[in-house]
Amino acid sequence: MQERSFIWGRLGKQYRAVERRIDWLWVIILLLAALLLCTINLGGFPLRDWDEGTVAQVAREISLSPAGSMHWLFPTLGGEPYHNKPPLMHLLIAWAYSVGDVNEWTARLPGAILTATSVPLVYGIAREIFRQRFCAIYSALVYLTMLPVMRHGRLAMLDGAAICFFLVMMLCVLRSRRDLRYCLGIGIGLGLICLTKGMLGILLAAIAFAFLLWDTPRILSSWYLWLGILIGAAPVAFWYGAQWWHYRHGFLNTGVVDQSLSRIWKPVDNNSGPPWYYLLEILKYGWPWLLFLPRAFRLTWENRNLSWAKLILVWSCVYLVSVSLMGTKLPWYILPIYPSLALAVGAQIAEIEDLPLTPSYTRPWVAGLAILAIAACGINIYFTATSQAKTELQIILAAVAGTMALAAILAERGDRQFIKVLLWGTYFSLLLLMKSPYWIWELEESYPVKPVAAMIQQGTPENTKIYTSFKYHRPSLNFYSQRQVIPADNKKLREEWEKIDKPYFLLDKKALESLPLHSMKQIHESGDWTLVTKSTF
Repeated sequence: MQERSFIWGRLGKQYRAVERRIDWLWVIILLLAALLLCTINLGGFPLRDWDEGTVAQVAREISLSPAGSMHWLFPTLGGEPYHNKPPLMHLLIAWAYSVGDVNEWTARLPGAILTATSVPLVYGIAREIFRQRFCAIYSALVYLTMLPVMRHGRLAMLDGAAICFFLVMMLCVLRSRRDLRYCLGIGIGLGLICLTKGMLGILLAAIAFAFLLWDTPRILSSWYLWLGILIGAAPVAFWYGAQWWHYRHGFLNTGVVDQSLSRIWKPVDNNSGPPWYYLLEILKYGWPWLLFLPRAFRLTWENRNLSWAKLILVWSCVYLVSVSLMGTKLPWYILPIYPSLALAVGAQIAEIEDLPLTPSYTRPWVAGLAILAIAACGINIYFTATSQAKTELQIILAAVAGTMALAAILAERGDRQFIKVLLWGTYFSLLLLMKSPYWIWELEESYPVKPVAAMIQQGTPENTKIYTSFKYHRPSLNFYSQRQVIPADNKKLREEWEKIDKPYFLLDKKALESLPLHSMKQIHESGDWTLVTKSTF
């Protein structure tokens, strides 16, 4: 008996070692695939307005600050205190600047790497909650091919990092059920979220605690958990305490209330929307995996007594309801829900392996895939007929149409290979998109920023404020010009022209013709924009 037990023990150890090696192999494969998608053509196009321009500028001011200046603790934006978010991501970008100079590639690289890292983390979470490995593989691949996550994760923003740290926290939550020492990682992950996105950490922590309360309440009384939270909270408390000590009520009013808490009950910067705003965002950008979500959530609800279903239900429902009730609505606020949707779809796809694919079962998928294929073909034909399409866009649309059409044909025949075609075809289409100039489509919403910024930089002294007739603030223009460009209406422009001895105005053609500015001298012109000042004669 002892000899038999010894043999079975050795076989068990060998089996577990093989399982770990296979898991690590998949982690490496998924990480490499994600890194390729997240870093290809990363620095090929200018920074986007709003978050990208702001984050990149704050990071540059940190990187250019003198040693020992404590600028890393008290960051600035245009020389003014920056209270919007804690500076963890800005510090990572500043470090990238110090290694590879200030440019788009280094500004986006830290977020892209953390976003890529989140893909194997989804695999790790799925391995904890699903018995079969292919459930984890499908979940990670679905997450890898979700357009909103991969696109926003490539930008110089905070959301890719926040999702990565949230997944670290959730992985530790799941592993703590069999080893309480992982509770320390829960607190550390929470601290990293709070040092990246501030108050978002409270909402994400609520999701983790709600899941534990439903699934494994004994962990909530573990001293490992509260020790981990204490460890994670210490640097967060230090940062917030330092800001209050340095800025006093200015930080509380601006950083805590105006820039964080007030987003709950009122729109910030007019970014509002109806309660169903984020459902529309998922409907717009969740394809093709949106086809599987209805049946996936039905399967989840039917298995709500199991841990994996509890996790998906708590994660998706709590987060969606919470952000939908907020006054401020921004497209990237919904990103942390996508890993839970990927887990649900992964569970649904894995079920296909065990069920016969009858026509009644696959009919909604066949119809949806066919509609997507026809839509991609129609858009391609429209752009070609109107001479608006370029070769890259035509290739992308052709790849999408071919993927959806082939997947629809295979699904109609009951061939399970349609899932693999859909996964790899979607990945290839996303790769083509990221290689093209169309992955940051917001750049088309306004004038090209780099030529105008170069004109401002050449035609104005350093540390000069420039007033512009453009209708809104462009952080990317500030970043590239290294000047503060302030939007103003005609009345404000006239007042500043009379008040300042040597004003610098950036005017469009309409403002240039309509504004009665005396002694005006044109400095440079770029496209529809002209840089002017007062003549000294």
